[in-house]
Amino acid sequence: MTDQHTPRVLAVIPARGGSKGLPGKNIRPMWGLPLIAHSVRAAALTPEVTRCVVTTDSVEIADVVRAHGGQAPFLRPAELAADDTPMAPVVRHALEWVERDEGSSYDAVLLLDPTSPARVPAQLAEAVRRLVARPSLDGVISVSEPTFNPVWVGVRPDDGRGGALSRFFDAGAGVIRRQDVGRFLRINGNFYLWRAGFVRRLETSWFDEGTHEGLEIPEAQAFSIDDEYEFRLIEALIGAGLIRLPWLDVPDVGATTSTEEHS
Repeated sequence: MTDQHTPRVLAVIPARGGSKGLPGKNIRPMWGLPLIAHSVRAAALTPEVTRCVVTTDSVEIADVVRAHGGQAPFLRPAELAADDTPMAPVVRHALEWVERDEGSSYDAVLLLDPTSPARVPAQLAEAVRRLVARPSLDGVISVSEPTFNPVWVGVRPDDGRGGALSRFFDAGAGVIRRQDVGRFLRINGNFYLWRAGFVRRLETSWFDEGTHEGLEIPEAQAFSIDDEYEFRLIEALIGAGLIRLPWLDVPDVGATTSTEEHS
């Protein structure tokens, strides 16, 4: 980064108009805000973020973002909004658009998926701090420890043996106690922070093409929303006080989790 103390960080929130698993989920109300607005608020409350933009192909989503104080300064080209479009060119397009718009360059890009709304500014700030402190890193990503260890319980049906189960991970062979298995962390998609130079040269797989450090967050904050069950689950976690979002005023315990009552 050009300045170890004041890196320019661009937050990018990707939000396509189409969603097969849960139609309209990006703008569906959750605790009084459209889902995407939670990511906009998280970026706005993170002083390390220089600017935050939403990249979308939907006029409706762009209007909702602007109505809640966010920026959607362009519509994403159709060729970058297909079901099978990888994220790398989407993020790169947003970075290049903003740099052309401002006539200045950025040091890092923070990817915030709107379907992972349970992040907090302190975690994003810590990610920036770690990236600045370690020049050898291409990125810092969120990881978490799941409630089960797949090395210990992971199995698969072996069709060659009449459907009998076999271990999914060889490392689990011979293990008879959960305590004997090392910690397992997963990449959870809550946030990705990359150096801008890495984004510019990234081709396909960020994990295989770069060097990353994991920033561990609680598993309760770690999942993303793909269907109705996950949407209602995160509402319930917020209502129970198990997830605390600083831009919401939610009772700790006993709060209703009905979307309609908070929309």
